[in-house]
Amino acid sequence: MRAAIALALLAAARTAGAAPPAVDIPRFVTDTGGTRLIVDGKPFIVLGGELGNSSAANVDLAKPIFAKLAAAKLNTVLVPVSWELIEPTEGKWSFDLVGGLIREARRHKLHVVLLWFGSWKNGMSSYVPAWVKANPERFPRAEISGGRRVEALSALAPANLHADARAFTELMRTLRVLDGRDHTVVMVQVENEVAMIDEAADRGAAARAAFAAPVPKPLLERLPDKKPGSWEQVFGRGAAAEEMFMAWHYATYVEAVARAGKAVYPLPMSTNAALNRPGKQPGQYPSGGPLPHLFAAWKAGAPSLDLLAPDIYVSDFAAWCDRYQRPGNPLFIPEARNEAEAAVHALYAIGRGAIGFSPFAIESTAEAPAAALARSYAALAELTPLLAAAGPGKTAGVLLDKERPKTVLRFGDLELTAVHDYTFEWAAPARHDPIWPRAGGLIVQIAPDEFIVAGNGVIVTFAAADPKVGTGIERVDEGRVAAGKFVVRRRLNGDETHQGRHLRVPMGALGVQRVKIYRYK
Repeated sequence: MRAAIALALLAAARTAGAAPPAVDIPRFVTDTGGTRLIVDGKPFIVLGGELGNSSAANVDLAKPIFAKLAAAKLNTVLVPVSWELIEPTEGKWSFDLVGGLIREARRHKLHVVLLWFGSWKNGMSSYVPAWVKANPERFPRAEISGGRRVEALSALAPANLHADARAFTELMRTLRVLDGRDHTVVMVQVENEVAMIDEAADRGAAARAAFAAPVPKPLLERLPDKKPGSWEQVFGRGAAAEEMFMAWHYATYVEAVARAGKAVYPLPMSTNAALNRPGKQPGQYPSGGPLPHLFAAWKAGAPSLDLLAPDIYVSDFAAWCDRYQRPGNPLFIPEARNEAEAAVHALYAIGRGAIGFSPFAIESTAEAPAAALARSYAALAELTPLLAAAGPGKTAGVLLDKERPKTVLRFGDLELTAVHDYTFEWAAPARHDPIWPRAGGLIVQIAPDEFIVAGNGVIVTFAAADPKVGTGIERVDEGRVAAGKFVVRRRLNGDETHQGRHLRVPMGALGVQRVKIYRYK
């Protein structure tokens, strides 16, 4: 049934009224250097911020926010598009707000990632139109134990899928008309934090029947150690099997929506995940979304998605980046805390190859964190050509705190050791503070013995892997990058480099430095 719906939507999309041709639209390109987002023929890094859910409910609200974000060195704003507002009456469309927001972003030279708040937003269906909400017989809800309907659409109801995919297709067709030549919109997120809440699985009649049916072959092909059978036969009895079951059905639902939209305007598409917590079982956290342990279901079920993305509000930022950055899934962080560590998290994520970073509720960021993030984004904008030109193994991210004050990186035959500024004796008395701020940044190797470091609160030393070869610092320059070239502001030496022992960007002095080392025997 789901395949038939998808085919019908694709056929309708192909036979719809012709829109102006989309020329050289944004796309992902993967080569030996990794996966990059290409916009207007050039690598593009999303230096973004996601608006609060209702901050762009009309264009007048958005105007001062967009102006503020442009001044804060963002190049992209993540903006919700609400199903209830674009289709308030079934089959009657209203895209004035979408068009106005795109034009306003373009006026401020901002790009846009649109967030489709369709069937689900944070596991609930609060953004579906009233004509869907008020008719659960036609548009079935998910059910939990005792037959209780919840405030979320069922992923196993063809009517839900058909209505969502039709609306999303109209949105993508409108984007093609409004933006097919300008490329203000660079990516679209399909749904938001899809998940089952309260229990691990939908327990409605359609879900119970599907759970007893064989596990689909495309999923089994990604799990070669599993033999055919029902969901319980393949995955065992309990919440883990139920969560995998829901992941498959969420993924195939999102796939049908995304594929229908891409048929009319094939922009890059993603979906995002609310993260699970250690020690919690499925049903105790929003379950079934694109979480790392469910990648098999999501990658098999939703091949039209270009990436699965984490919303990182937890402390172990680097660990979650590790879990999501893998072959076939470039790292993109659409939501993160808009607090002090955002400036360093942005540098770290981009340094390790992320295509973008975006704190949530960006318009509500306090003054000091906003200023720090603006400095990071300004540096990243200047560094983008160098990052794009860097080959495999030529860039890295550094993230340091009191629990992890040191990291060792390898660049060819050189070993770089990065430590938190508070480990340095000259950083006293701050180094004795019980709470250390997060520190770090990014490193780019621009020549065999030359590096650019952008960061805050980080000290870097250099050593040859061969113990018979000595190394020293020939020079350290502070400056900026312009047109792909480093522009020196001043030569650093003496106390600033600890008499030639290291490169140091002190805590609270986010900056960019270039270092060249020499070797001797």
